[in-house]
Amino acid sequence: MTTYWCERAWLPDGIAEAVRLEIADGRIVSVTADTDTTGTVLNGLTLPGFANGHSHAFHRALRGRTHHERGTFWTWRERMYSLAARLDPDAYYRLARGVYAEMVLAGYTSVAEFHYLHHGPGGKPYASPNAMGDALRQAARDAGIRMTLLDTCYLAGGIGVPPDEVQQRFSDGSAEKWAERVALLKEDDLFRVGGAIHSVRAVPEYELPKVDNAVPKDRPLHIHLSEQRAENEQCEAAYRWTPTGLLWDYGVLGERLTAVHATHLTEQDIKWLGDSRSGACFCPTTERDLGDGIGPARSLLDAGARLGIGSDSNAVVDAFEETRALELDDRLASEERGRFTAEELLSAGTEHISAGWPETGTLAPGAGADLVTVATDTVRTAGIEPSGVLFAAAAADVRTVVVAGREVVRDGAHMLIERPETLLAKEIEALWQY
Repeated sequence: MTTYWCERAWLPDGIAEAVRLEIADGRIVSVTADTDTTGTVLNGLTLPGFANGHSHAFHRALRGRTHHERGTFWTWRERMYSLAARLDPDAYYRLARGVYAEMVLAGYTSVAEFHYLHHGPGGKPYASPNAMGDALRQAARDAGIRMTLLDTCYLAGGIGVPPDEVQQRFSDGSAEKWAERVALLKEDDLFRVGGAIHSVRAVPEYELPKVDNAVPKDRPLHIHLSEQRAENEQCEAAYRWTPTGLLWDYGVLGERLTAVHATHLTEQDIKWLGDSRSGACFCPTTERDLGDGIGPARSLLDAGARLGIGSDSNAVVDAFEETRALELDDRLASEERGRFTAEELLSAGTEHISAGWPETGTLAPGAGADLVTVATDTVRTAGIEPSGVLFAAAAADVRTVVVAGREVVRDGAHMLIERPETLLAKEIEALWQY
């Protein structure tokens, strides 16, 4: 039994003072009010661990390297493809270790990795068909974060367009072949396997239900949805449906589906997503970086959709920045303040259902023992109300992170990987040297 005494803790019914958490076998056993500080003392505010609902780990190597030319999303994508062509399983493992360590330091305790870099150059399979996925699994374990590998079906370079040379590394040729490879992946205590449809551009319409049916019903299914207006235009021209409408027509919408970005939606799209109780994962820092636009987060929540957040391209890795951006970006779009309550924001930031870990995300008996303690005496957080931490704190204010009952961050330092910043610098420089 491990005991933590929290100066303050954000419990399901609100923020409480002097809270004792008892943990055993990776679960919270009890939560009690207690002024006795026996156990590990956590000063500041302790929250449930945050969920990173959408990540492309290798995009981290693009950070700070795409700003020289104004460009568009599509020119950014070409540089991203150039990076993808440089990675092999060993390089990907080394890079991803640093990326996932950064996530834990920023307050994330689970990550849903949207993984489509499957094969070797020219699409040639590795001797171990899931070598790239296994590299990510091991990197996440080494960094101490829960992972759901959203193994992604990616079959086309656009609607009716075959994959180009780089995209051949993403493609299994058919949904059936994709499913056969994914079935070889094995889960463990910190690793689960879900699925993803890359987008309606990359998976032909007749393959959509095959992907849906291949993913176990108790595992998440994700899709990039309406990130760009051009995607909507191409889909409507080819299928006479919006991307959301196409998913509705094929019966893919549902509670285990998460629409990533969901930026450019019609009122009917919002209704379909809400009525089906689908999830919507917003990635505000990436959506800003790429100039995607501001999605209808408030409208989706009101319609019945489930909201989550993700770091996507990892241009920024900061759970607090992503979470408060739901409110701040919606203020810009609506020209109104107070779009979300603090409780709604916390719910979105700690939404582990879409990330594949529904047993976590709350400080309550029986829940997975994932927690994050934030200092409330830094230059950013000094003097704030406790619930204001979502608006004031940054990743730099994270002091303790516990994942599945294991302390991974202590006093702001990663306990499993020494100096992740040095690791990241070395691996990223190596990737761009040729």
